[in-house]
Amino acid sequence: MSLTLINKPGKPWSLSFGLAMFACLLLGTSIAQDELDRPGYFEVRSASTRLVDGVHSLDARLQLVLSSEALEALSSGVPLTIELQLEVIRVRRFVWDDADAELAVRHELEYRPLSQRYIVRNLNSGDQDSFATLYSALNNLGRVQGLPVIDDALLDADKTYRIRFRALLNTQQYPAPLRLLFFWRDQWQLKSEWFEWLLER
Repeated sequence: MSLTLINKPGKPWSLSFGLAMFACLLLGTSIAQDELDRPGYFEVRSASTRLVDGVHSLDARLQLVLSSEALEALSSGVPLTIELQLEVIRVRRFVWDDADAELAVRHELEYRPLSQRYIVRNLNSGDQDSFATLYSALNNLGRVQGLPVIDDALLDADKTYRIRFRALLNTQQYPAPLRLLFFWRDQWQLKSEWFEWLLER
């Protein structure tokens, strides 16, 4: 996703202006609000794959709780990118396991104050949905159903594979100064632990 310095029609804030305002707010109030800050967390509650028409598909449930700083950014017009990462790993006996395939699905979460709606956009496919509350938007993001992972024909029949899956808040789309700031802020280090299981064939 690229950032633009041009105001978009119908939006009271440009993305760049929202980022600048949020950065000033963050720097100016971080010390005073330490006791009020909520760290937030991402957690994979369950995950599994099933073979459907020769393709391994993922079903998963996640708990996505945004930190107070991420919530403040979102309400200031700054979109957030939540990334789902999945790896297919070939198990090997005497050497390190080898990742045969990697998949990253990115969703952009945006708040539009004029309509008071939360927009969830799949950056891989371009599909988007609109929600009346943040809870319903995050609940939708936390429900993964039938996500295609890998064609079974691409896997060796006599090999064992394991899958690992996690969710994280991706900040790579922001300008370098903000990325550096977020690097030192725990509230922006939202990342679940890897959830692992053996692939059933």
